[in-house]
Amino acid sequence: MEQNLKEYLVEETHQLMAAPSCCKDAKDAAKHWLDSLDTPDEPKATEAYLNELAEDILPIDDLIAFCSSEQGEQLFGKERAAAAAAHGRELKHNGAKYCDCAACSAAEAILSKKEELLKD
Repeated sequence: MEQNLKEYLVEETHQLMAAPSCCKDAKDAAKHWLDSLDTPDEPKATEAYLNELAEDILPIDDLIAFCSSEQGEQLFGKERAAAAAAHGRELKHNGAKYCDCAACSAAEAILSKKEELLKD
């Protein structure tokens, strides 16, 4: 992997892991990927990491639907859920495909480099 790409992905991975919205499975996959760099396990860990991120990143329509649901209101409270749903609709109107929380933003940045990561 090209050094500049590696540095970029390592930085994004650290941002993902530090995000309060990052789930345990994504943190574990991220840590495993970081630990695998420059080892024979790197290709397998890279594939597992990318698969985990693809499963975890929240599409904007799912964000809106969840925040508009009873479950969203129970989790966030009625006002915060409504504000998050409105924010999601604004994001969608502006062309966003995914939630813009710190974890989803880092996942989107990493996944945007998927082809480059898998070609090595």
